[in-house]
Amino acid sequence: MKRFILSTVLVTSAMAATVAETQVTRASMQRVEKNFNERIQTSDIKSPFQLLGVTRGIYLPGVGLVFSTEVNLMLTTNISPFQQTIPKEYVVRVHSGKLERLRARKQTMREMLVSSAASLETVPAGEQIVLGVTLFYYAWEDTTGLPAQIVMQAPRQKLLDMQQGRVNKSELESAIKVQEF
Repeated sequence: MKRFILSTVLVTSAMAATVAETQVTRASMQRVEKNFNERIQTSDIKSPFQLLGVTRGIYLPGVGLVFSTEVNLMLTTNISPFQQTIPKEYVVRVHSGKLERLRARKQTMREMLVSSAASLETVPAGEQIVLGVTLFYYAWEDTTGLPAQIVMQAPRQKLLDMQQGRVNKSELESAIKVQEF
């Protein structure tokens, strides 16, 4: 029992010391949040992504920094008193447009991860930077082949290495974990 208590105290002390050394401030997260919002809204001027929820970050000591937002891949019309049905050809056009834009969104997310690593200098190098994007769809949309959410994460050190040219793009691609739900 004494060993258990002693080991618990040691682990707790080590965790507290790590948290005390890591001073991830709300201000540093807000700069990245603002940058992410701007990148989402300006990544395609001709046909902008619709930002539905501003990016929010949360720091989890020992794990890393998690950012999340909600996006509509393209501005679309919806059912209204003036348009009570959506034409089939419009549904097909929106679906193909969103499939095409999904590739661009993923590339932008990768770039956002890499660019955020340098500005988050108080996040320990071994911790993760995570970006989760929830995708919005109207009930009438065909979502075949489209995820509801994309989550990308990588260790901050790997992102820094890419930014500073110490690893090539293929090494970074293997370091970034991508999940689609």
